[in-house]
Amino acid sequence: MNELLTSTAFVVLLAIALDRVLGEPRRLHPLVAFGRLAAALERQLNRGSAVAQLLLGALAYGLAVLPALVVLLCLSAMLAEQSMWLSRLLDVLVLYLAIGWQSMREHVLPIVDALAAGDLDTARRALSYIVSRDTASLDESQLLTAAVETTLENSSDALLASLFWFAVAGPVAVLAHRLSNTLDAMWGYRNTRFNYFGRVAARSDDLLNFIPAQLTALSFALLRASPRALRCLMTQGWRWKSVNAGAVMASGAAALGLKLGGEACYHGQHQRRATLGEGRSPRSADLARALHLVDGVSLLWLLLLFVMAVL
Repeated sequence: MNELLTSTAFVVLLAIALDRVLGEPRRLHPLVAFGRLAAALERQLNRGSAVAQLLLGALAYGLAVLPALVVLLCLSAMLAEQSMWLSRLLDVLVLYLAIGWQSMREHVLPIVDALAAGDLDTARRALSYIVSRDTASLDESQLLTAAVETTLENSSDALLASLFWFAVAGPVAVLAHRLSNTLDAMWGYRNTRFNYFGRVAARSDDLLNFIPAQLTALSFALLRASPRALRCLMTQGWRWKSVNAGAVMASGAAALGLKLGGEACYHGQHQRRATLGEGRSPRSADLARALHLVDGVSLLWLLLLFVMAVL
């Protein structure tokens, strides 16, 4: 058991290191090909009545996800019979490709630089690449709120959920989460086109991210020794429209001493959202603090794996 935990910890360490040094592959990323497949399936199958869209969306989800899982499962089994090192190398590769935290950093840091230079237009444009809300008219306070929110929310989606599923169930579970998360990002909208077709993908992503998101939120509170973060997790995060995103943002904001939420505009429609966290409004330095908080949690989880292996 301790050998398995030690091996798992080293795979996680190597994958995180590769992500930090190399970032996401600029060319030939498997998720790009998967996205094209998903788009083609949606064009062909998204039609008919609400019931038909729901059933065809489930079919599209299965056609997109299950073959990839079967291929990886067979490849993992084959390599495990031949060489432990080859098997672990595959694990590192899968986990590295699933993690997207360095890419998130590379999108957030230009916002920090633009704000430091007083260039709101550039900051708004950089933010538009990583959020779904309208950014064209955001003032500096609204822009910082949106940037900190998406940084915290993506801590689970882009990093910690992949680490959790690898430690619990291996590379196939990591791939299931990553593909479901990608389909949710493409199909998981409550609008006329995707409300029924994308429901299975959205619910699958919610299910696979539930435990990692709650553990991430609890880890924020633990790392900062913050009872306030724990309280906001329970009183705000679990009442948010998405319990996964709400838990992570409420706890993370409180751990940083920040207040998030409030009014936002999505696709031309203004929404009044509840408050998340406690404290002051974000400042430009808080974006780097949010990144450091997530890095700290990833190190905490890695340390926990090594401690478990030693014990």
